[in-house]
Amino acid sequence: MLVLTRHKDESIIIGDNIELMIVDVRGDKVKIGINAPPEVRVYRKEVYDAIQRENIEAARTPTADLAKVEELLRAGLHAPGEPEQPRKSDEEEPDGN
Repeated sequence: MLVLTRHKDESIIIGDNIELMIVDVRGDKVKIGINAPPEVRVYRKEVYDAIQRENIEAARTPTADLAKVEELLRAGLHAPGEPEQPRKSDEEEPDGN
């Protein structure tokens, strides 16, 4: 781990396009400003860890649940709030009847 000492209004550059700036220091708290491109995801570590836990849990979805989702999709059901899609039997005939 690289450890650097910085004062208020001083920065650290990571790569060519990420800047970390020390915005404020009060007691044992430091405010850091992060300037990064929009495609770079920036998370607090505890939020990142929670996302990882949720992803692992989602990957453990039982296959029975997935089979139920597939069954519902085949039945033509739609998600709440989405408009119902017409079924083939509900569509008009090609001649307009």
